[in-house]
Amino acid sequence: MTNSDLTSCAQTMHALRHALLVVNGKWKLQIIVALQTGTRHFRGLERSVPGISTKVLAKELKELEAHQFIVRTVSPGPPVVVDYQLLPYARSLDPVIEVLKAWGLQHQQRLDSLSGLPTHVPLP
Repeated sequence: MTNSDLTSCAQTMHALRHALLVVNGKWKLQIIVALQTGTRHFRGLERSVPGISTKVLAKELKELEAHQFIVRTVSPGPPVVVDYQLLPYARSLDPVIEVLKAWGLQHQQRLDSLSGLPTHVPLP
């Protein structure tokens, strides 16, 4: 490997680490997809992301807000209503989501064809 190759590899690894830090885990992209249809209340969002706990959803929403993917709006009550909405910057992930979706479908089909039986991996 040349120095140029090592530099390129290091730059790629750094960029990937940063991207994965922002959208890490199994929930953030699912939350973003759930919000693509519009503003949601906390409980509605919780119902839209099966398997996520209230505590984890609150944590993930705070992190998405810190990274400026979503905005949280509190309307005074009673009852107090908390809404979440995607910010335009979140749309920069649309191509990433589409590529991951296509790859996921392709990978599942590959697994199915190798075994001859559906090998759907159970989702949480």
